[in-house]
Amino acid sequence: MRTILVIGIGAGDPDQLTIQAVKALNRADVFFVLDKGAAKEDLVRLRREILDRHVEGNGYRIVEARDPSRDRSSTDYTAAVEDWHSRRAALYERMMLDELGEDGCGAFLVWGDPSLYDSTLRIIDRIVARGVVRFDYEVIPGITSVQALAARHRLILNRIGGPVEITTGRRLAAGFPPGVDDVVVMLDAENTFLTLPADDVDIYWGAYLGTPDEVLLHGPVAEVGGLIERTRAEARERKGWIMDTYLLRRREESGR
Repeated sequence: MRTILVIGIGAGDPDQLTIQAVKALNRADVFFVLDKGAAKEDLVRLRREILDRHVEGNGYRIVEARDPSRDRSSTDYTAAVEDWHSRRAALYERMMLDELGEDGCGAFLVWGDPSLYDSTLRIIDRIVARGVVRFDYEVIPGITSVQALAARHRLILNRIGGPVEITTGRRLAAGFPPGVDDVVVMLDAENTFLTLPADDVDIYWGAYLGTPDEVLLHGPVAEVGGLIERTRAEARERKGWIMDTYLLRRREESGR
């Protein structure tokens, strides 16, 4: 039976791979890589660098395919994502059938960890449910951008006995989550932190974490929010894409 490995490869630094991930890389015959276009060729290059550094020998193949685009003009976000996942599932299924033998081992390399704001496992489950191709799969955890952000800013994400909420920019637009003083925000394309009452909130922001292009900024939102917005826009313009995340932290003396 075919085996699929879903391997978390960290936030961008090839040295962030766990020993378990390196062992998994060396089991695979085929690595499936999605091409997201010229603007994001860095993402493919970094995957190749990881393989060059950690895989012994050259007895493997890399199979690339163009990633289906998501309809970003739709007003129905959930429907647009469901359609995107369906087209991705059809592509993955075809790649497995065409490029992986009956007893072969293939791998998908996932930025960060497959369990946090990544669609790979949902798509794998869709393929399993369709039943067209039979395979078993394993999940190997990786270092998330949340962990990398905390490490680079030398932070503990939670206060003593306190919770941490991980959310998206889309949900943060409704306001700072009630009852929580520490909020990690991912997938924020709109600089939503600028819309919040910010007199008592600090931000710890990072982009391209673990890569040579890494950028870190922190301070009171009221003071550094504009700088982060400008830095983010300049970085996106320069590279054509950006991957960033941030922690919002209420100051302890402020209360809720």
